[in-house]
Amino acid sequence: LACPETSVSVSTHNAAIGLAKAPGSTGPWEKFSFGLDSSALQERLFVSEENVAGFLGTVLCPSSCSQSALESQPLIEVLDITEDRIQIKLK
Repeated sequence: LACPETSVSVSTHNAAIGLAKAPGSTGPWEKFSFGLDSSALQERLFVSEENVAGFLGTVLCPSSCSQSALESQPLIEVLDITEDRIQIKLK
């Protein structure tokens, strides 16, 4: 993390933490963990094509699916992400 670029914003009902990658750190973040202390962390995934595809693959075809069922899964493309919605295209 790049400490000078890190920010915190707290209001009555919300808190936001802005994180920045350190120089030399490349690639998208895949997941993050949060919680009251290190013994009670919860994991969340960032929205990316890979994470959406993995989630939908788990939901649409559990681990008991055959190889042919896995090969026929749709191609997923994340088109747009905003605070209110995510637009995904399936092929």
